[in-house]
Amino acid sequence: MLRIGDLAVHQQTGEFGKVIGYGHEMLNNVYQTTLKVLITNLQDTGTTRLIKEDLCSAWMQMKVS
Repeated sequence: MLRIGDLAVHQQTGEFGKVIGYGHEMLNNVYQTTLKVLITNLQDTGTTRLIKEDLCSAWMQMKVS
């Protein structure tokens, strides 16, 4: 599981950023853990920060070389 401060990449959209918190979402009457990620790859939008929340399973740890 990703921890706060880890770099993460969204498996479907390719967005990446830093994990800044956790949350939860109710799906089929079951609470699922979500991650709150501060997105850092925003070249086209002109926005400097965006927080995205999605299920933990949608994110994976980013490998930094």
